[in-house]
Parts: sequence; structure tokens; C-alpha cells
Amino acid sequence: MNPSSRNVERGAATREHLLGVATRLFAERGYEGTSIDAVLTETGVSRGSLYHHFKGKDALFDAVLEAVELDVGRRLVAAVGTDSGGDPATALRLGCMAWIGIAGDPVVQRILLIDAPGVLGWARWRELDERHAFGKIKQTVAELGREGVFDASMVDLFAHVLLASMNEIALLVARADNQRAAIRHARAAVDELLRRLLRPT
Repeated sequence: MNPSSRNVERGAATREHLLGVATRLFAERGYEGTSIDAVLTETGVSRGSLYHHFKGKDALFDAVLEAVELDVGRRLVAAVGTDSGGDPATALRLGCMAWIGIAGDPVVQRILLIDAPGVLGWARWRELDERHAFGKIKQTVAELGREGVFDASMVDLFAHVLLASMNEIALLVARADNQRAAIRHARAAVDELLRRLLRPT
């Protein structure tokens, strides 16, 4: 391996190390409670090296959020798998049920649901979500619109309403004293919500 390739590999490894530690700190302490100095102390990376990869704390948080969004998208795809049998309504239900559990993950809850909208602004938060989890919801909702399950002109609005409902339910579950009971009630509520919303027009 030539020196240039080794440098590229070291740079990529440093970036991943920074992202991993920053993800943990942002999840544990929140954006406001996490400083660049704390990241440097935890990683042992030099200040110059950190700023080589990220322009500042906002850029670091942005990269962390995108990594979290990518992971959530992969977990949703894995949860749906082939169990939907190609039926978009079944896929939507499986995805919503999976999201209830995924959003209870402290990393997802703090970084994606709580801090991201305020730190990066709603537009950037939604832009990243559209590439991953929200984008998958919109694709499924669009399929349902084409099948005549509901008005196809309302795909974007319906997807936003559904995602907002799922996020609120997930936060309620995550903060509940009795997690098992909360998850059971949440799943029943989601079943009822989807049953009513997915009636053919």
C-alpha cells in the first residue's frame, strides 16, 4: 500500500472515530452539553485533525445526525424485510411498528427527535430525513395513493401527518415508566390509526 492510500485510510478511521465518540456524547449530554473540547478529550484527536474533517460543532452534529438517519433507515428496511409480501399497507404497518421501538433508542431519541430540529433547523432536519426514514414513508404512501387507498394529491401531507404521529408516540413510549405496557398500548393505537387512515376512498 502506498503512503497516499495509508493516509486516506487513517483519515477515514479518524473521522469514524470522531463520529462514534461524538454520537455517544451528543446522546448522553445533548448538543448544548457537548463541547468540542470534550470530543477532543474523549477521542485523543488533535484540534487540527478534528477541524480538518469538520468545520465546527454544527458540522460535526450534522454528520452525526446523517449517520443516525442512515442507521434508522437500514433498521426500518430490515424490520419490513420480505414480510410485507409486496403489499404497501402491510409494509407501512410493519415500518410504523418498528419505528416505535427504534425511536426508543436513546441515541435516536436525543439526536434525531429532540436536538436536531433546533440545532440544524427544520429545513435541514427534514432534508436529511427525506433521504432516509421519511423518504421511505413517502415512497410507501405514494404507492398507496396510486392504488386508490387515499387521494394521491395528499401524499406529502399524509406522510408528514403520519410521521408526526409516529414521532409523538415514540417519545411517549420512551418517557413512560412502564415501557412494556406503553409499547403494547402504542402498537394498539397505531393499528387503529392505520386501520382508519387506510380505508379505500
